[in-house]
Amino acid sequence: MKLSQVRDILNARVLTDPAGLDQEVLSACASDFMSDVLAYVKNQGMLLTGLVNPQVIRTADMMDMKCVCFVRGKNPDESLLALARDRDITVMSCPVRMYDACGLLYTAGLNGEGEL
Repeated sequence: MKLSQVRDILNARVLTDPAGLDQEVLSACASDFMSDVLAYVKNQGMLLTGLVNPQVIRTADMMDMKCVCFVRGKNPDESLLALARDRDITVMSCPVRMYDACGLLYTAGLNGEGEL
């Protein structure tokens, strides 16, 4: 699924350069615990979270994720967005809760384990 489709499905605002919206993601994960993301997540293309701090971008970068989407309408500050731009990570913010965002993406064909 292209990130532009993710944007449309979640009614998300793109907070970094929209050129990254042509990127494809095959799976996603959702967590507010970055230690869990580091310990358990493998091969996910995007992260959904309500945690808004620089550690989210650093974690996504370490896990080679292409996109971070902040749920519940959370808005990161400019320093976090600059960090994401430096690491070529697309950042979005959507108004829905994490559970609903995951359900919407799963229903549209994006799952949590890549190809099943």
